[in-house]
Amino acid sequence: MAGSDVDGARPAARGTPPLRLFLALWPTPSVRTALAARRDAIGWPREARVVSDDRLHLTLHFIGAVPRTLWPRLPGALRVPCHGIALQFQAARAWPHGLVVLPARTVSDALRELHAALGRALTGLGLPVEQRAFRPHVTLARRAAGAQLPATLPLLSWRSGSYALVNSDPVAGYQVLARFDARGVTLPATRRTATERSRPAPAPRAR
Repeated sequence: MAGSDVDGARPAARGTPPLRLFLALWPTPSVRTALAARRDAIGWPREARVVSDDRLHLTLHFIGAVPRTLWPRLPGALRVPCHGIALQFQAARAWPHGLVVLPARTVSDALRELHAALGRALTGLGLPVEQRAFRPHVTLARRAAGAQLPATLPLLSWRSGSYALVNSDPVAGYQVLARFDARGVTLPATRRTATERSRPAPAPRAR
């Protein structure tokens, strides 16, 4: 049975490209505005590929290509405990290969536990888990070698009790497929009551 894509898109036809997925902390509007302000305080070289407001996020796990046939299993399998996560950001940093990021000042136990639990869930689905050390950050730009970084920036605090499963579509951009929090799973492409929302999400129905 084919699953719905995000935001009301039609179910994928046979032979369509796979989903390209990642799990992320997805900012609220106020946090997104604060992240964008820090991005805009940087002097960017002309060739920099600056991340737009709607793409700002903190990646928990990059998954990559996933067959669309696996979609019905994902909302339930990727639901793990997510307790209050507190993050703080201050100075932007230049990383290798032209990246400019806003790294978290510390990694809380709650964030480490969420990252580890999601890694186990992905392994259970037979999906890849990156082996590099987890370095939580928000990417601000690519191809940005030589960016003029402010010496100091006001402290930014971000508290999160949820995470998102996101598809990176080459045409439509980032699409939130599912949101997870203590109350359950929300599928943005469906309209669910508060009672339904508290239950593990069933597989989306074909249209």
